[in-house]
Amino acid sequence: MGEFGELIGDPLDREFFDRPAEEVAPDLLGRVIAHGPVAVRLTEVEAYGLPGQDPASHVYRGRTERNAVMFGAPGHLYVYFTYGMHHCANLVCLPEGTGSAVLLRAGEVIRGAEVARARRAAAGNGNAVNGGTGDGGAGEGDAPPSGRSIPDRDLARGPARLAVALALTREHNGLDCCGSGPVRVFTGEPVSPELIRSGPRVGVSAGREIPWRFWVDGHPTVSPYRPHVPRQRT
Repeated sequence: MGEFGELIGDPLDREFFDRPAEEVAPDLLGRVIAHGPVAVRLTEVEAYGLPGQDPASHVYRGRTERNAVMFGAPGHLYVYFTYGMHHCANLVCLPEGTGSAVLLRAGEVIRGAEVARARRAAAGNGNAVNGGTGDGGAGEGDAPPSGRSIPDRDLARGPARLAVALALTREHNGLDCCGSGPVRVFTGEPVSPELIRSGPRVGVSAGREIPWRFWVDGHPTVSPYRPHVPRQRT
C-alpha cells in the first residue's frame, strides 16, 4: 500500500509508462502524483508524440539540451520553463531513446490543500498556461483579488498551477518517478472509460487537430479549452 494510504494506492511501475503517450495519457486520469505533503489526483492530461511525427512536441525536430529528458527512460519527470514565468510537468513515455511524454494539465488536490494554497498565493498569479510540450500557447494570469482565498477547484487547474501546487521546478527535471525519489505516481482510482473525453490539445498551433487531450467529463478541476491564438506583432 502506498505511503498515503488507500486513497492513493501503490506506486506505478516503469512498465506503466513504457507505452505510447496517447495510451498512457487516458490511463493517467484518476492516478495520483505526490511530492512531499501535496498529492494531486489527475483529471486532465495531454499526450505528445514522437520526433518527426508530432509537430506540437518539443522533440519534433530531435534531441536538444532542453528536451533531453524526454529521450530518457519512461517514468521520469520532464519539467520545462516557459514564457519566462511558468513551469510545466510531464511524464516520459516509451523506451529510452524514443522521445515522448504526457503533460499533466490539471488535477484535484486530495492531500495538502492548505500547503498548495499557500504556494499558489505566494506565486502571485493564476499560472494557467495554454500549451504542452510544444512551443504554442500563452500564459495568462488570473490571480484572485487580494484577500480572497483560492477555491479548491483552482489549486491545480492548469499545467503551471499544478506545478506550483506540487512545488515542481527545473530542479526536478529528470527525476525518476518510479524509484524512491521525492516525486511519485500512484495507482489512485482509475477513471471509468465512460467518463473520459478527448479532443484537441490546448493552445498548440501545430498538430492542433490531433485529439490527444484527455479529461474527466464534468470534473470542476478541468481547465477550459482555448485554441491557439497567433500573437500579433506590434
